[in-house]
Amino acid sequence: MKKYIPLTLRIAVAIILIQTLRFKLTGHEDSVWIFEQVGLEPFGRIGIGIAELIAGILLLIPKTVWAGAAMTVGIIGGAVMMHLTILGIEVPYNGEMDGGQLFITAVITLLLGATILYLYKKDIPIIGKKVH
Repeated sequence: MKKYIPLTLRIAVAIILIQTLRFKLTGHEDSVWIFEQVGLEPFGRIGIGIAELIAGILLLIPKTVWAGAAMTVGIIGGAVMMHLTILGIEVPYNGEMDGGQLFITAVITLLLGATILYLYKKDIPIIGKKVH
């Protein structure tokens, strides 16, 4: 049972990361608005979308889980900070405020990414392996 929990977390975070790509990479108006507010439109939107795709793939490959988790923490940590400093908790979605759903999803993804990174800390090169 315990071995399935990390896999479930990895799949959940990968799904969250990859499902947001349709907004970022197709130039959805809400995604464009968000990245305009933080001064990263269009290159930041596309670059972060590609980085999230890479992180999602790395989370699904056993030898690179730690790298995907580290990328997730970095990327989503930045998203949380943008919400707290520039965007606010609520952002527009389909013409209405989202009630903080995007922010809550980011916080959950950040916590799950950090948990995965902790669970796979032994796999991190140099710092994860004990030298005798």
